[in-house]
Amino acid sequence: MNRELEYMFIRSARVWIPDAEDVWKSAELTRDYKHGDATLHLMLEDATNIEHKLDPKTKNLPYLRNPDILVGENDLTALSYLHEPAVLHNLKVRFIDSKLIYTYCGIVLVAINPYETLQIYGSDIINAYSGQNMGDMDPHIFAVAEEAYKQMARDERNQSIIVSGESGAGKTVSAKYAMRYFATVSGSASEANVEDKVLASNPIMEAIGNAKTTRNDNSSRFGKYIEIGFDNRYRIIGANMRTYLLEKSRVVFQADEERNYHIFYQLCASAHLPEFKNLRLSTANAFLYTRQGRSPVIAGVDDTKELGTTRHAFTMLGINESYQMGLFQVLAAILHLGNVEIKERDSDSSLIAPNNAHLTAFCELVGVAYPDMSQWLCHRKLKTATETYVKPLPRLQATNARDALSKHIYAKLFNWIVEHVNKALITNVKQHSFIGVLDIYGFETFEINSFEQFCINYANEKLQQQFNMHVFKLEQEEYMKEQIPWTLIDFYDNQPCINLIEAKMGILDLLDEECKMPRGSDDTWAQKLYNTHLKTCSLFEKPRMSNRAFIIQHFADKVEYQCEGFLEKNKDTVNEEQINVMKASKFDLLVELFQDEDKAITPTGQVAGTGGRTRLSIKPEKGREKTSKEHKKTVGCQFRNSLQMLMDTLNATTPHYVRCIKPNDFKLAFSFDPKRAVQQLRACGVLETIRISAAGFPSRWTYQEFFSRYRVLMKQKDVLPDKKLTCRNVLETLVQDQDKYQFGKTKIFFRAGQVAYLEKLRADKLRAACIRIQKTIRCWLARKKYLRMRSAAITIQRFTRGYQARCLTKFMRRTAAATFIQKYQRMYVARKRYRQKQAAALAMQTILRAYMARQKYRALLRENKAVIIQKHIRGWLARCWYKRCLEAIVYLQCCIRRMRARWELKKLKIEARSVEHFKKLNKGMENKIMQLQRKIDEQVKDNRLTSEKLVGLENSYSVESEKMQKEVGRLRGIEEDAKNKTNQVSSLLEELERLRKELSVTQQEKKTIEDWAHTYRDEMEKLVGELKETNGVLKKDKDDLNRSIQEQSQQMTEKMARCIVEETQQLETDLNEERSRYQNLLTEHLRLEEKYDDLKEEMALSSNVSKPCHRRTDSTHSSNESEYTYNSEYAELEESSRISEDITRGMDTSLTLKLQKRLTELEQDKQLLRNELENKEDQFQRARARDDAEFKKARGAELEYESLKRQELESENKKLRHDLREMRQSLLGDAAANAGAPGSPAYKVLLDQLNSSCEELEVRKEEVLILRSQLVSQKEAMHHKETMTEPSVFAEDVTKLKDADEIKQAYVGLKDTTRLLEHQLQSQRRTYDNEVESLRGELQNVKEENNRQQQLLAQNLQLPPEARIEASLQHEITRLTNENLELMADDPTASREARVIILRRMVDLMEQLEKQDRTIRKLKKQLKVYSKRIGEMGAGQTEGQTSPGQLVEEPIHPVNIPRREKDFQGMLEYKKEDEMKLVKNLILELKPRGVAVNLIPGLPAYILFMCLRHADYVNDDQKVRTLLTSTINSIKKILKKRGDDFETVSFWLSNTCRFLHCLKQYSGDEAFMKHNTSRQNEHSLNNFDLAEYRQVISDLAIQIYQQLIKCMENLLQPMIVSGMLEHETIQGVSGVKPTGLRKRTSSIADEGTYTLDTILRQLSAFHSTMCQHGTDPELIKQVVKQEFYIIGAVTLNNLLLRKDMCSWSKGMQIRYNVSQLEEWLRDKGLMVCGAKETLEPLIQAAQLLQVKKKTDEDAEAICSMCLALTTAQIVKVLNLYTPVNEFEERVSVAFIRTIQTRLRDRCESPQLLMDTKMIYPVTFPFNPSSLALETIQIPSSLNLGFLTRV
Repeated sequence: MNRELEYMFIRSARVWIPDAEDVWKSAELTRDYKHGDATLHLMLEDATNIEHKLDPKTKNLPYLRNPDILVGENDLTALSYLHEPAVLHNLKVRFIDSKLIYTYCGIVLVAINPYETLQIYGSDIINAYSGQNMGDMDPHIFAVAEEAYKQMARDERNQSIIVSGESGAGKTVSAKYAMRYFATVSGSASEANVEDKVLASNPIMEAIGNAKTTRNDNSSRFGKYIEIGFDNRYRIIGANMRTYLLEKSRVVFQADEERNYHIFYQLCASAHLPEFKNLRLSTANAFLYTRQGRSPVIAGVDDTKELGTTRHAFTMLGINESYQMGLFQVLAAILHLGNVEIKERDSDSSLIAPNNAHLTAFCELVGVAYPDMSQWLCHRKLKTATETYVKPLPRLQATNARDALSKHIYAKLFNWIVEHVNKALITNVKQHSFIGVLDIYGFETFEINSFEQFCINYANEKLQQQFNMHVFKLEQEEYMKEQIPWTLIDFYDNQPCINLIEAKMGILDLLDEECKMPRGSDDTWAQKLYNTHLKTCSLFEKPRMSNRAFIIQHFADKVEYQCEGFLEKNKDTVNEEQINVMKASKFDLLVELFQDEDKAITPTGQVAGTGGRTRLSIKPEKGREKTSKEHKKTVGCQFRNSLQMLMDTLNATTPHYVRCIKPNDFKLAFSFDPKRAVQQLRACGVLETIRISAAGFPSRWTYQEFFSRYRVLMKQKDVLPDKKLTCRNVLETLVQDQDKYQFGKTKIFFRAGQVAYLEKLRADKLRAACIRIQKTIRCWLARKKYLRMRSAAITIQRFTRGYQARCLTKFMRRTAAATFIQKYQRMYVARKRYRQKQAAALAMQTILRAYMARQKYRALLRENKAVIIQKHIRGWLARCWYKRCLEAIVYLQCCIRRMRARWELKKLKIEARSVEHFKKLNKGMENKIMQLQRKIDEQVKDNRLTSEKLVGLENSYSVESEKMQKEVGRLRGIEEDAKNKTNQVSSLLEELERLRKELSVTQQEKKTIEDWAHTYRDEMEKLVGELKETNGVLKKDKDDLNRSIQEQSQQMTEKMARCIVEETQQLETDLNEERSRYQNLLTEHLRLEEKYDDLKEEMALSSNVSKPCHRRTDSTHSSNESEYTYNSEYAELEESSRISEDITRGMDTSLTLKLQKRLTELEQDKQLLRNELENKEDQFQRARARDDAEFKKARGAELEYESLKRQELESENKKLRHDLREMRQSLLGDAAANAGAPGSPAYKVLLDQLNSSCEELEVRKEEVLILRSQLVSQKEAMHHKETMTEPSVFAEDVTKLKDADEIKQAYVGLKDTTRLLEHQLQSQRRTYDNEVESLRGELQNVKEENNRQQQLLAQNLQLPPEARIEASLQHEITRLTNENLELMADDPTASREARVIILRRMVDLMEQLEKQDRTIRKLKKQLKVYSKRIGEMGAGQTEGQTSPGQLVEEPIHPVNIPRREKDFQGMLEYKKEDEMKLVKNLILELKPRGVAVNLIPGLPAYILFMCLRHADYVNDDQKVRTLLTSTINSIKKILKKRGDDFETVSFWLSNTCRFLHCLKQYSGDEAFMKHNTSRQNEHSLNNFDLAEYRQVISDLAIQIYQQLIKCMENLLQPMIVSGMLEHETIQGVSGVKPTGLRKRTSSIADEGTYTLDTILRQLSAFHSTMCQHGTDPELIKQVVKQEFYIIGAVTLNNLLLRKDMCSWSKGMQIRYNVSQLEEWLRDKGLMVCGAKETLEPLIQAAQLLQVKKKTDEDAEAICSMCLALTTAQIVKVLNLYTPVNEFEERVSVAFIRTIQTRLRDRCESPQLLMDTKMIYPVTFPFNPSSLALETIQIPSSLNLGFLTRV
């Protein structure tokens, strides 16, 4: 022992010393410790040197620190030194540095509240933990839940999860996540969504049972135990909740910074809602019960929104709106009751003011009488033996009675809600097992501790006792299992404390006794406690300064309880008259709350005499209507009984412990207060677990792990074949004290500290080895460097000397060569200069002479053009002068005439004023009127001319001229009515004068405007000058801008190119997403379909059980197939469903209806997704074809025209056939009707000849086919006999089979047929020639018309523009007139129909001609072949006559010769009744292994398609439909039956794809016929378009593909983690670290352990199977890509959830494993399938483990390298990085912060884990087959003899 201590306490050893602030501080020894030293010389982490004095009595040394490689372990029991500072430091490192809130401590999960939302509870994390062993993943609440779920299913034993901790430590959240895990993993046994209801109970219970405290914003103020029930298939069927000790006092009182229950504040925040108007609520500050804490709002919580969540949860649990409003009404009444003010009347009585608003509101809400309520709030009734008295209450007692009533009402409401929640969670299914989740208050100690804290700490004492016993039991079982000598371990037993509380004459007994006393009080009870326990129990103490308090020494700490209020809270009394008032309420819900007051209640809250589940919720017994109160249970008694039942339940289950720790009291995120943490660790029993574990052998290693880890401490001679013996010998050598370890059956057990001692020995050994390796390597490097320098110097010298010699030689050669070159160069230059001069002189002369000639020519030409120009200019000037003169003369005439008209008008006006003249005029009025009328007309004409002239002269007078015209018109009317309107003449004159004045004013304005125009012109000239200057500047700017624009345009071009690429990628991504959504929907559809089938089978089985004679029709058709089945199937399905309904009348059909509805919705969604997918694909195709759009458009138009033309020809062809049949019928009918008419016998003869010719032709064709098949058969038989040296037998057999006369007769018949066809062809050609001649004539007329039009057009082009337009119009009118005349002369309808008929007949004749030409060529070719074969047959017969002897020896019977038909059409004929046999033999009973090995790939698909072709050939739509439907249903049936067999699924995936390709290849679509041969094109489907069935089969292929991926995943899943992570592919690279109680899977390859080779062999098996089945290569690539994605995702997810895997050596292992996978891809030729890219995240994670992680440059390199990893994944890996050896360094927190800062701008999902369930959308590229259908042979092994080849 002393030797080990001296070895461990040496210089640089690190220890823990106590500290008042941080509890424990780390220090380092500066001197070696020697036995007997009284002090230790230490240096703190801040470089402060201190002397630590040892205790002189105990001489205990300080705690040693664990090695760095053990710091941050997942399990505290894995630490070598197990003590308080080690535990505290490990939790702090994990919580602060690694951001890990969960840590194991043996069987306990320690959970530290981060006060921050973490992304570690998503469905991806749940899926990652599902099915995993508890020690194989990092600590998590999901791991505990999975362990409980797994043990329940494995051991068939009920489980419990006990979650405890202080208020604010996160108990409720932990329990909530555990229930979420069960709901997600197990699912529900029915469609009622029980798991959703279980989760929906959480917001309800939080609203009515949680409140804000100083320590927690959402503190549970009650305890609850939720039993989640499971059926025999371990699916959730229901739940049941038990509640404990609701804190009712919070309803009426809250301390500072605390709140009442959440539901009150939610109602006050929602008071503005219309449905809450009648509750008369307002803000929370308006009510006494909600404002006492002065903190009505919680930061970040919206109470209105929370109420909506609560109401939604109520609705989900079946509590309807009316009940909800009733609950809210009761809650609002409690708030109003708290505001009822009770005033003091005198010292012994009190009163309530009349018409109190709040009391009125309370009475109206609960439906009670105001006088009664007011009376009994201030009075109470006292009963004696003979009389009853009503006693007034003082104000304080009345207030307490009011508060007691409020608490009682709320407690009743709470219990009612819990009861109805349980009713909603209970189902009728029998419960097989359950998992209980206990969310109960932890140990509590406050400044003032009362009855509630006493009960809470009492419950924790009981739970701690159960915990200690369970831990002790597990330790004992482990020692006994390993056969290690068992020694009694001393552990803390808190049974004395429990006896102090609950034993006879204990605290609770004395409390109940005091409650029964008439004048019992808290003071008398305290004195009884002092007298009973103060001297007898060491755990009970009395405070020095108080006589009304007592102290109990709990397992966690001493707690002082104040006796005040204990009796009142224990009694929990309410005024009986107040209860009677409540019972008399008109409010039904309130009556329902208080109706159990009249029933006897058991202590557990169950009504006596009723069955069912026992509930442990606390219901104070106030219901026994007896005069004596002695039978009523107190709260303490009820709580003790309930707690005992809870302990019984927990003891009957397997417990799992979760201890929640509150890191600080200020709710700061990731802030760790060591003092508070140590208090809670002591209180929750974690340190007790450590102490129990440390008292024995806490460190436990298997022999293999010990050997692998400490192999370096062994010598080669120490290694024996028996590893167990090797480990024993080594330990005896290394550790002298044999009490420090024990050898078990499979493990080695070590005392605390021994692993650290061994680790130090290992580190020293490795350090010494490293020094030796460094010394040797440095020596080798130095010598290598010297030799390299020496060799380099010699080499440099050699090359330098050689270079100098070469330079001298080169100089001499260059000198001689230069002289020679100069000679010839000078000669060449002289000769070249002479030739250049000569050529230049000649060129100059040529150019000069040509220039002079051109100048002379141009002068002559210019003179000629000038003369022409002068001629035209002079003519133009003369015309202009003439036009100006003419215009001037006309203008002068107009002016003079206007002036004369004005004079005349003036005279007329003067005469009109004269009365005498007027009288004269009256004599001859008619003549005068006529004259005036003429004059007015003349004046009107003059005025019009004048106005026109004025408009032409000046635009500014246009308004005045119009007004003048109006006045002239007015004058005309005046003159017409001159008799009655002579006075208007003067007004006209005045108007005229005014107009003249306006005219003069207008002229002045015009002059002013002209002056302004001159001024404006000058200013504009100046402005133009300035603008020119500015223009120069702008030009420069323009040039600069142009340059910048060019640069920007270039940048924009590049940017647009990038955008186009990104858009294309986005479109591809969207397309893949749409495909993925569609295929996921297909998966969901398939799941529902299978579920529907299972339900139908169950219904059928149940119907068979009820009626054995009944046989139910199978009608399991999927929704996809139902779209294409015929009506009879629907009728059969409906009939079968009616029968099943009659038989199972008592069964619940709601599930079936829901499934049917769900199927309909899925079909609609599927159709929508299909349409959307097609739109996406169209969009993607348009985006990719944008560059060649014009070409495709032109080509498309051409193809469209050809298609339309083809369709038109086909329709005409059908019509002509129909016409031919009608003509035959009409001819026959005419012949019968007009037998005596001339010509009718000819018609009949012609018709008979035509029919006989057709029949003869068909007969001859059949004979030719028969002849051809026989000849070919004979030839093959002859060939076979020739190989056997027996040719004569075959010749004789041929002679027997057919006679030459028959062949000759067939040949003559064919010649006659050919002659008849040639005759018909000639007659049709003559008709065709006539039609062509007529068309040529019409074409010639059109050409002449075209030439005439061109001539007219040329003539029009020579005319001036005006004449050209006129001529063209004239020509058009003439042409239209001629056409109209022709149309009038002829019948247009008849002409049009005649032309159409001619065109149609021409097209038909051409088509018939082509068809007959092809027929003749084909027949001639066949005749040549047959004649050639006949000749060969004759030759063979002649040769066969040379050996007659063989004919007798081996006679050949005709029956034994195999006759093989030739010229098959690639079809298989079957009868309708053989369809089920076909499906059964080809699909249901087919063995894939035999087909894949012996036959061609895809043979079943080819056979099915050939059968389908025959059904199409005979035009049988029902046969096509039933065959396809049966095929699809049978494939689904075989997949459902053998869906877990990879070979079967792969086989039918290959055949389904081949069947789909055949449907496309032979569909007749040009897009699928490009690669077909002409023979294959002839085999296309003719009658049916199966595009919709192709989609159905494509969907089926997608479902099979997903089933294949699921099979592969099931096979690969167990191998991936073991092979990729745990197994050491490179032996010796990674060492095994010490592990804790929860052992991980060993990385040593034992028997049955999966390795990387196992994965590679499995992948090779997958690949070879698919290749044997003939799977398309592109589909194989997609499968391999999905395989590699699964491998990469599962490996990375486990790496992110396993701290022990994040090390440098593990990164090397992963990279090696990935390289092996890449090598496999390279061997299989699959490197381009995209599988390697799916491993990129895993590769980058492995690189991240190996790169340097210190400086900013390293951070930048990591950010640029890890592009496939998200920020959360990178940070997680860095946080989990753990050194395996001391030579590695941890990642600093500052470096991780740097990484987060650099990656802050990344836009990515916060999801941590990869989605392992994600399946890439699959596509089926068209892959045509080159196999000819007519060559396919059906083997006899398939038992398809009923099929006939056609």
